[in-house]
Amino acid sequence: MVTAEEMEKLQRGRPGRGRLPVVVAVIVIAVILIAVAAYAGWLFPSGGGKAKVTLNGAGATFPCPLITKWSSEYANLTKSTTIPGPQVTVNYNCVGSGAGVSQITRRTVDFAGSDAPLSPSERAAAPNLLHIPETIGAVTAAYNVAELSTGLKLTGFTLAEIFRGTITQWNSPNISADNVGVTLPARPIQVVHRSDSSGTTFVFTSYLHLVNPGWTASLVGKAPNWPVGIGAQGNAGVAGKIQTTPDSIGYVELAYTVANNMKVAQLKNHDGQWVSPSLAATAAAAAALASPPPPDGDWSSVSILDAPGATSYPIASLTYLLVYKELNVLTAMDGTKAQSFVNFLWWAIHGGQDLSEPLTFPRLTTGLVTLNEGAIRSITFNGQTLNPT
Repeated sequence: MVTAEEMEKLQRGRPGRGRLPVVVAVIVIAVILIAVAAYAGWLFPSGGGKAKVTLNGAGATFPCPLITKWSSEYANLTKSTTIPGPQVTVNYNCVGSGAGVSQITRRTVDFAGSDAPLSPSERAAAPNLLHIPETIGAVTAAYNVAELSTGLKLTGFTLAEIFRGTITQWNSPNISADNVGVTLPARPIQVVHRSDSSGTTFVFTSYLHLVNPGWTASLVGKAPNWPVGIGAQGNAGVAGKIQTTPDSIGYVELAYTVANNMKVAQLKNHDGQWVSPSLAATAAAAAALASPPPPDGDWSSVSILDAPGATSYPIASLTYLLVYKELNVLTAMDGTKAQSFVNFLWWAIHGGQDLSEPLTFPRLTTGLVTLNEGAIRSITFNGQTLNPT
């Protein structure tokens, strides 16, 4: 029989027995900490442990479908460990060209989107901004009239009179004359326009001024004093307002009308041909563009409105990314982010163009791609050139 004294000796002869609960506790705590770190992304961040960079932009709703697609595709592309550099997220706030220009002027975003080129006063307020044409689009005259199918014929002159409020009925003689055999309803026209400062509005009102002397220069701009109509914000907002307002007409970028299966008018173009808005007709208008200015030059007079050519759609426009030539003027910029930004821009004018046509935006012309390549190669950070990769 084992005595108490012998039992005590046996217990003392088992090293570490008294420390066992402490060891177990330490192991449990370590496991918990590892799990928390992994969950938070400290140990195994997504993207194969790559660093992350976020680029912030704001502006035009006109190219919003395309830039949104670019953002998702580029994040997935740069997430891959086979692609050098960090994983890049592009946040683009579709708030209208006017707001975009305001934010890039205040240097609160890395880039802006605008359908309207900078005016001389805007360039003076934000020196060294580059114009980088990112894509080409068409502004449609979209309508919601139950009895009418898509393809109603409207001249630019008539369209301007509708938005001036001098043509107020759908069965107006001006509309009837161009739509022989079509029964037009004897109901008032409900006009819809943008309520925000908009590059799409600039493009549309510039066209109306070009084709109708009654649409004066005072009515051209991003936010004119509209003679008639109800306002909605953004291309999406105008599209939605037209769809929910019987007997309405408004102006909407082509991609939105295609996505929402909206009715759109045929317009008489520069050569007197009736043309529906389409990918091919927009590309035909862009092909007529004469030699553009350098990216850091004055783009205020650049236009492809009412372009010549039998198949050219008359309300077509370039839309731009506005980027500072020297990126160190942005307080949120550093060397890594600057290089990532240049890489994204390079991808957007090359691989990113593969995403354009499915969204009803034509690919950039070869001439515009070459122009953009020179612009991107001119971008610097702290005076150092950033070679795109």
